[in-house]
Amino acid sequence: MNEYLNQALERLEKEFKDGKSVNRYAGVMAEPVKKQLEAFCKEDGEFAQAVVQGGTFKVCMEAVTKGVGNSLSDLEAYSRAVQFYFPGAKVHFRMELDLVGDAADEDKPQEAPKAERKVLNLADFF
Repeated sequence: MNEYLNQALERLEKEFKDGKSVNRYAGVMAEPVKKQLEAFCKEDGEFAQAVVQGGTFKVCMEAVTKGVGNSLSDLEAYSRAVQFYFPGAKVHFRMELDLVGDAADEDKPQEAPKAERKVLNLADFF
């Protein structure tokens, strides 16, 4: 385990509990941003080190909420928080559509349909 992981998690938790919201946006976003930063720390030791050695969570939330108009996506909030601790780092987001969802039989997991295999004869193109 990374030597900085526990320090980073403890620091985020302490500063989250001790800090007052910078503004109304930070008050709403602080907990989800903290949880995502914790997940990123667990994912990458170098990021955990940056959190330990970086600025406070309160200042991070100031950076996240700077210039926010009426809305800010989760992805943008997490990206700003990551950029605060590790400039140049990127956050990638992936979404999937599950049409079966909760309707799937739990005993029989739904499998993706197999692609149909086609064979082309190049001579057909001449």
